[in-house]
Amino acid sequence: MLCAGIDAGSRATKVVLIDSSSGRVMGRAIEDQGVAQERLAADLLERTCRETGVEPGAIGAIVATGYGRNAVRFADTTITEITCHARGVAHLAPAVRTVIEIGGQDSKCILLEEGGRVRDFAMNDRCAAGSGRFLEVVAARLGVDLATLGDLSRGSTKPAAISNMCVVFAETEIIGLLAEGVSTPDIAAGVQSAIAQRVAALAGRTVRGPVCFTGGVALQGGMVRALQTVLACEVWVPDLPQFTGALGAALLAARLRHKDPASPSL
Repeated sequence: MLCAGIDAGSRATKVVLIDSSSGRVMGRAIEDQGVAQERLAADLLERTCRETGVEPGAIGAIVATGYGRNAVRFADTTITEITCHARGVAHLAPAVRTVIEIGGQDSKCILLEEGGRVRDFAMNDRCAAGSGRFLEVVAARLGVDLATLGDLSRGSTKPAAISNMCVVFAETEIIGLLAEGVSTPDIAAGVQSAIAQRVAALAGRTVRGPVCFTGGVALQGGMVRALQTVLACEVWVPDLPQFTGALGAALLAARLRHKDPASPSL
């Protein structure tokens, strides 16, 4: 029996397809988010099935998560991204007790109990501060792509102090720093440090190790280093952190079919 998880995020839609009997990941795919979210999710799932060599009719259960989850009406049910990220991380690394997820439009800190149950969480969803969108704006202002921004901070000798986390005001502040001759590596390092400090404030004093960093922003090495510095602990990143929510959704879909698969590896 095959089960699917669809993470209809604010910036991208992700699909993970698993064999519920063995827990093996059969396929995965990602696509930038669009206006017709349900059609995009359906096309992405169909493409995943085609590339995997399975029939869509063989899918026994589908769970949707993420910002656009309610738009995926063909899913059997919807589950919050908090629960799905917790489930995905718990299977990839059962010892993890704190999950930090930075997505396109928000950031989250999830505290886990033994067995991957959610004990508590905090979420910043009121503005784009501390999110992937914030980093996109910064990258555009510095004249680099998002992938380059992640490593740009390696060349920093004195990270710039970024006092504004509002996207509009921070962009204005960065323009001023560039006019003053502050280097782009120092600005990048300053932005990453500011985001890490905001996430740490969101988590408060509740961070317990081991810590896992998920979401698309976790692909940026500079953000990983900034979080490790601010939290004063090691931060583990899965091989494909952008798929953690979709993986958790697929695992929960398998549970809908009264199966609890072995831990898959992305």
